[in-house]
Amino acid sequence: MFYSFKGFVPVVHPSSYVHPQACVTGNVIIGKNCYIGPGAALRGDWGGIILEDGCNVQENCTIHMFPGVTVLLKEGAHIGHGAIIHGAQIGRNCLVGMNAVIMDNVDLGDGSIVGGLSFVKQGKKIPERSLVVGNPARIIGEVNDEMLEWKTKGTSLYQALPAEMHAHSQPCEPLSVIPNDRPPQEKLYETWQSLKGNDS
Repeated sequence: MFYSFKGFVPVVHPSSYVHPQACVTGNVIIGKNCYIGPGAALRGDWGGIILEDGCNVQENCTIHMFPGVTVLLKEGAHIGHGAIIHGAQIGRNCLVGMNAVIMDNVDLGDGSIVGGLSFVKQGKKIPERSLVVGNPARIIGEVNDEMLEWKTKGTSLYQALPAEMHAHSQPCEPLSVIPNDRPPQEKLYETWQSLKGNDS
């Protein structure tokens, strides 16, 4: 659902996909090959929201701000399910984990990874390629080349997803039984733990 607000109409590049059950309001600009999942709320009522190319904002995320602030997600920013971004700047190729909260005036440096359920307090300046976890969040290390490559591969799946959604997604009625010819799905990606041989 799209809503104008006080003359501001959202702008979405045609290559991006915004799920019909997401809500995008007002001064929101969405670049190329972005994915916005169902239940996401991008509220550009009191300030602006800019998503550069290749960002994804997954299911049930919220992006908002105090009046007069512009939230910026730089190219390739990856916002996990249920996360909240409030008045922050998210750097290029960052990963914000599921249900994390990034507060006002946070500047998350390029290539950083924020763990799920982390709380990054207002005003924090996080250097590039930082590994950030906890409540309150703290820097526990650096994102090495291998981790950044893993993150980038995961984001590339979301960058391809908009075109796939445009081509293959449509409303339907559910089946009542599982068909015998239902195919298996391809395994495209693994968790960091499974790649490192540690699923615990």
